Amino acid sequence: MPRLRLALAQTNPVVGAFDRNAAGILDAVRSAAAHGADLVAVGEMAISGYPIEDLASRPSFLRAARAAVSSLAVQLADEGLGDVPVVVGHPDGPFEPRAVDVSTAPTAIAKNCASILQHGRVVATTAKYHLPNYSVFDEYRVFIPGSDLLVARIADVDVAIIICEDLWRDGGPVARVLDADAGLLLVVNASPWVADKDEVRLPLVTRRATESDTIVAYVNIVGGQDDLVFDGDSVVVDEQGTILARAPQFRTHLLLVDVDPAPARSEALVTEHVQRVALDTPNSTPGSLAERPALPRDVAVLPSDLAAIWDALVLGTRDYVQKNGFRSVVLGLSGGIDSAVCAAIAVDALGPSQVVGVSMPSRWSSSHSMSDADDVAARLGLQYRTEPIADLVAPFDAQLALTGLAAENIQARVRALILMGLSNLDGHLVLTTGNKTELAVGYSTNYGDSVGGFAPIKDVPKTTVWELARWRNALAVARGETEPIPENSIAKPPSAELREGQEDQDTLPPYEVLDAILDRYVTQAQGAADIVAAGFDADTVAEVTRLVDRSEWKRRQGAIGPKISGMAFGRDRRLPITYRPSGPGTA
Repeated sequence: MPRLRLALAQTNPVVGAFDRNAAGILDAVRSAAAHGADLVAVGEMAISGYPIEDLASRPSFLRAARAAVSSLAVQLADEGLGDVPVVVGHPDGPFEPRAVDVSTAPTAIAKNCASILQHGRVVATTAKYHLPNYSVFDEYRVFIPGSDLLVARIADVDVAIIICEDLWRDGGPVARVLDADAGLLLVVNASPWVADKDEVRLPLVTRRATESDTIVAYVNIVGGQDDLVFDGDSVVVDEQGTILARAPQFRTHLLLVDVDPAPARSEALVTEHVQRVALDTPNSTPGSLAERPALPRDVAVLPSDLAAIWDALVLGTRDYVQKNGFRSVVLGLSGGIDSAVCAAIAVDALGPSQVVGVSMPSRWSSSHSMSDADDVAARLGLQYRTEPIADLVAPFDAQLALTGLAAENIQARVRALILMGLSNLDGHLVLTTGNKTELAVGYSTNYGDSVGGFAPIKDVPKTTVWELARWRNALAVARGETEPIPENSIAKPPSAELREGQEDQDTLPPYEVLDAILDRYVTQAQGAADIVAAGFDADTVAEVTRLVDRSEWKRRQGAIGPKISGMAFGRDRRLPITYRPSGPGTA
């Protein structure tokens, strides 16, 4: 019969908001205790938010984090919740910087920790052993590694506790779980979401469970933090890898599950690099779950691939706007697919009353573009206004005698002035509507259509933008709602409309071809020769790779946006601006 009732709380922390984050944890513990939980766990850095980046080098920040953990323990006890062990992720320090060695940066003064709180105090603390230093992670730069595996005895069960990356890498704490003979492995995480993440995450959890013959409980934070999105997707699997419980993605949730880990042994076990602590468990004895009402099975069904991308974009946009204190957003509505999709994301994230769309037709704007913009606004019910730009552009053209590309770009920059003026006037955050494909090849105007503080589809290729539009419309139909994106915005050839008859494909290859080349060059880091060998036209590949390389300076000045791919511009892909490739196949 089950020995433990677990509660895994997917909370949505804000970096540095210690009181707010602690209040969310306290709410979760209240609910968990009301359901008879024997052990409650929240995610990695749940008390401080994650990632904290160079805040880890501030002694004042680390002292505040330590105080917040101690204060939370007291609050729990004051509310009569002190008997329930609570595992909380947090930074700790300041510690003395380590001498230069292979295990840590020489100036790091912080550790990435998880602590057990009970009876109004911190009972035990463990620190993350493996510090990731790839993709979006810079933990090697800011943290000191831990050394020991923490094992807590709760009732008659030994619970091993590790932190995120320690599950992903062989060796270190995860290698000691089997030797320590723990019945439950609890992993606290701050694992950012990218498309197809579950194809590697769940198999990893399952593999660790089967190879250590241990139930694995994996708890993850949720929410947007700058350009990262955390999806939750907390899960519990048994020793055979069977899913016992699973939390939904992209929303806060308290996952409750009854588990029956192997009982702890009484004889001495491995002690080297293993910290053991025995917890008081006055409300939990072996078999006590039989006296409590059975929990309903809580196994969330994952959304489809496109639904997950949409949910990530919506959550990332909502949290960036709200966590940074903006009341509303403003964006240009051109009647095209990108601005329509961005507007729909913004409305789903914030509600129509907090989204302002601005149509800014020029002398080159087609009648269908203006009517499509009107249609998007009406379908979404957002605030809407029209600000023609022809009379504003004319003085620039006349005074500077602008022609060609200069005349085209001044139109985009006048539109940027309008959006930034409205932003300053009313406090809106400007959303820029460029997609990943355009960002890759520099198909935008700096200080023009690239202006803005957040880019909802920055990491979304153009072909996926179309797929998302059709998916979102289909969802609306299934719900009996109005399709948010006009069919004409989806079907018509894309165009910046900065000159008569302009279309994107005047200067770019078809987007299906362009995105395929960009996937190989940007995401897979293939050279031009390799891409040509895969069957792509050599001249097209040469031109695309040239555009990508020469546009690095533009990307450095662009807004951040939700990372949804394994190779996003910004944190993931870091290349020099001043760069001149040479030699065959090096582009």
